[in-house]
Amino acid sequence: MILSSEELFQGILNADKSSLARAITLVESTKKEDQQLAKDIIEKCLATKTNSIRIGITGVPGVGKSTFIEAFGKKLTAIGEKVAVLAVDPSSSQTKGSILGDKTRMQELVKDQHAFIRPSPSGFSLGGVTRKTRETIILCEAAGYSTILIETVGVGQSETAVHSMVDFFLLLKLPGAGDELQGIKRGIVEMADAIIINKADGDTANLARSAAVEFSRALHLYPPKENGWSPKVLSCSSIEKRGLKEIWQLITEYIAANKKSNHFYIKRQQQNKNWLLQTLDEKIKQQFYQNKEVAAQLKTLEKEVIENKISPFRAAELLLQLHQK
Repeated sequence: MILSSEELFQGILNADKSSLARAITLVESTKKEDQQLAKDIIEKCLATKTNSIRIGITGVPGVGKSTFIEAFGKKLTAIGEKVAVLAVDPSSSQTKGSILGDKTRMQELVKDQHAFIRPSPSGFSLGGVTRKTRETIILCEAAGYSTILIETVGVGQSETAVHSMVDFFLLLKLPGAGDELQGIKRGIVEMADAIIINKADGDTANLARSAAVEFSRALHLYPPKENGWSPKVLSCSSIEKRGLKEIWQLITEYIAANKKSNHFYIKRQQQNKNWLLQTLDEKIKQQFYQNKEVAAQLKTLEKEVIENKISPFRAAELLLQLHQK
């Protein structure tokens, strides 16, 4: 049964998970008819007033992102929050397929009526964030989800993409991984609003305490952020459900302070501007490759570039000239 954009929108407003899932599928589709429906739904959803918090969560594979998100999500739903998890799975560069296993890894949270989990393939998006994550956030907020958790792939790519669409950026680290100072990624740490030492339990509890101290010392070397915030370091055990309350308290304090100073709203406005510019980049690139004259000459010029018969710069100029005709 094909539903209209208005029917899907009303379903989203009524917090119908099926309508929300269908709308997200339309957003992710590359079909023209689906894209038009998605645009209509997004426009309607943008007009709804929400009071959500968007939280980005990153960390290297094996740090326990899925386990942390499930434990943290369950903690939030227990205190009355509605939680949406946008979990981005790594896509294969060979087959274009993805694992999409987050629903199986978060078995408790997926059964929670106050939670919604949407795994999406990352494709070739910078930072492992899907091209349509921004639109999906808008849909989830319109459906009444007050906390949006966005998990990135965390495989060393730039995390700028997720940082540009969230209110709070959380970096998960492992205790005793030997990177407290040496291997600390300066760019990603500069973006983090908090560093969480995960797996602070059992034999690694003491290592976690040491790691927290070392990270705290390292963070003193960084200047405060433009909003005056100095990133904090906390530790937690996702398995033993310890430290989660303190993390949520830190996030809510941060959001409250940023709303009071108006920085929260200024940042959201800047994110909307970035969204516009990134959409323009995407549309221009799309139109360029869909140009029939460009498509006809692209393979020939690619071959000439490979054989050093023409420079990449000259080939690009020729293709752009064809596009501008």
